[in-house]
Amino acid sequence: MCGSMPSTSSLRIVLLTHYFPPEVGAPQARLFELASRAAAAGHSVTVVTGFPNYPTGVAPAEYRGRFRMEETLDGIRVIRTWVYATPNRGFVRRILNHISFAVSSLTALRKVGHADVIFVESPPLFIGLAALAYSRVKRAPYIFNVSDIWPQSAVELGALRSRLAIWLAVMLELHLYRRAARVSVVTPGMLERLAARGIPRSKLFVLTNGVDTSVFRPAPPNTELARSLGLDERKIFLYAGTHGMAQGLDTVLEAAKQTKNPEVLYVLAGEGAEKEALTKRVKGEGISNVCFLPNQPKAVMPDLLNLAYASIIPLRRLDLFKSALPSKMFESMATAKPIVGSLWGEAAELIESTRCGLAVAPEDASAVREAVEKLAEDPLLARELGDNGRRYVSAHFDRNVIATRFIELLSETAGRRRNAHESERLSK
Repeated sequence: MCGSMPSTSSLRIVLLTHYFPPEVGAPQARLFELASRAAAAGHSVTVVTGFPNYPTGVAPAEYRGRFRMEETLDGIRVIRTWVYATPNRGFVRRILNHISFAVSSLTALRKVGHADVIFVESPPLFIGLAALAYSRVKRAPYIFNVSDIWPQSAVELGALRSRLAIWLAVMLELHLYRRAARVSVVTPGMLERLAARGIPRSKLFVLTNGVDTSVFRPAPPNTELARSLGLDERKIFLYAGTHGMAQGLDTVLEAAKQTKNPEVLYVLAGEGAEKEALTKRVKGEGISNVCFLPNQPKAVMPDLLNLAYASIIPLRRLDLFKSALPSKMFESMATAKPIVGSLWGEAAELIESTRCGLAVAPEDASAVREAVEKLAEDPLLARELGDNGRRYVSAHFDRNVIATRFIELLSETAGRRRNAHESERLSK
């Protein structure tokens, strides 16, 4: 009975994810918006996730002291299970955090009810173990959504060095790809990487990041917010996101040291494993044109972007990131803010082809400084690049367009299983 399809076209969707609101972050926002749109379209959506604690390791008061709970968010049924809460730093502790949810999520199997299709967000990779169990028990196909190829990313960042651990992780990764009904990725470059490793192209599907252009849109600066955050009248070049190993934010600090234009203020908003070291460097080296802000609520992000003159989006100089398209690019474009991208590969090509900003080589602080000062000294150019970005993202990366593709993928995957069941029934 668990695998049977409903008589109508509505789907019973289970979304299995380590990250979900009220946590703030790119995967949290993307998954929430996709799930809420699927629910609004008449589908039944159940999210199985952990108690919020990312990236600080501290759960909000209303979620503490529980092993499991259920709530409803914007028409989405959310089942939360226990997770070993820890700050987003320290590789071993993060692995324990990931494994703890993969195990505890199994306690929600009976509460989930029937499922027609399961959508699984990776990383973390270990959640795939739970996906295998959910797929077997519910007799439902799963889609493995890869927003970051793991363990490759951990290896290239230097976080995972043990040959045995790498081998085991790769074996698990490939097994999860083989067992998945579909494997979705966020960029064409990622699709090519997986295809080169032998994953059938017929199984692969590009489901890009996007942005809600009705929420992230150009608006006058919120002067009350600016005052509350202590931001002055200078031209703000904003980085908003995780302060981790992948971003290479030392490049931004070095660019700030080199910047001579007194109008420019670099603002870094967010949390992460590298933030403490970054703040110590700024203090120790007396870098006076850098301001740090804590994580901002999701609802504040459009206003924060509209305080900025431009956005800065850096990534480390790793081959892995040639196929990356950071979601914060789309939010910046949607608010008509030009981008200074210290990037290469697909992200740099997008910036250059759409003329929505200036792309320079990753980890090149002097080039970042030159791009920042060029934009600061030419408001007309900054406005032109920002307007280009808004037009392009509205046409190609609006979240409603992405949500339509998401629902089509779910329906097609569930339909394959329904047809297989029907053929099996007729053959008996």
